[in-house]
Amino acid sequence: MVTSGMSNELSGRVAIVTGGASGIGAASAILLQDAGATVVVADLQGANDGPGRFVAHDVASEASWKALLADVLGREGRLDIVVNNAGISGGSGNIETTTVENWQHVQAINSEGVFLGCKYAIEGMKNTGPGKPAAKGSIVNISSIAGLIGGAGPTAYTASKGAVRLLSKSVALYCAEQKYDIRCNSVHPGGVDTAIFNPLWQAVGHDQGKAFIGARHPIGRMSEASELGEVVLFLASDRSSFVTGAELVADGAVTSGLMRKSLLAPS
Repeated sequence: MVTSGMSNELSGRVAIVTGGASGIGAASAILLQDAGATVVVADLQGANDGPGRFVAHDVASEASWKALLADVLGREGRLDIVVNNAGISGGSGNIETTTVENWQHVQAINSEGVFLGCKYAIEGMKNTGPGKPAAKGSIVNISSIAGLIGGAGPTAYTASKGAVRLLSKSVALYCAEQKYDIRCNSVHPGGVDTAIFNPLWQAVGHDQGKAFIGARHPIGRMSEASELGEVVLFLASDRSSFVTGAELVADGAVTSGLMRKSLLAPS
């Protein structure tokens, strides 16, 4: 269940959340809105009774990004927060089975989509006006633990999320170099109970699949989307004003190391 953020801490600010119609994006949009932000949900399809104002958007299209930014600046007058959340798994292909077409499709959405999101976020956040005398904002890029540690597959997904990780650092350093008060950070979830796991849910059932994935987390369970939404809210708000270029890992300790029981060591 998504709970309200700190009331009105984002009052007067405008946020774009890509892939905001479901999963981590929807949870983030709800919390940003509850914290006082005006939220624009940018997705291919809207959700019934979803948060914020919906705008149809294709993250892989530069023309779509230009239109989205013009729409937001024209209607809301400013841009303060961009959550680059939209992404796909692209299947489980390894280096031998992944086709060029699949590779390019995954990169177009997961990597190039975030590149375009950062590029146009900066342009929008540099737009000044009443109540915003200088360039300022927060960019939150949703990566994955697959962007931190290697794996035999899925090859295209892993590569795309690794790209998001280092792109975020590049953007953070560039904005600091330019003296823009624009922060950029990446979020690295472990297993989150969202539609990205639908193929598994359909194969073995939701409860059994969730238990299977959860058991692979030292904490003993999967994350809920709302828990990642809280991470996004923190990075979007002034509570993280000194945090930029960082990797915020929310993975139930998956990437922390090996547990003793996994090595059959005595307890």
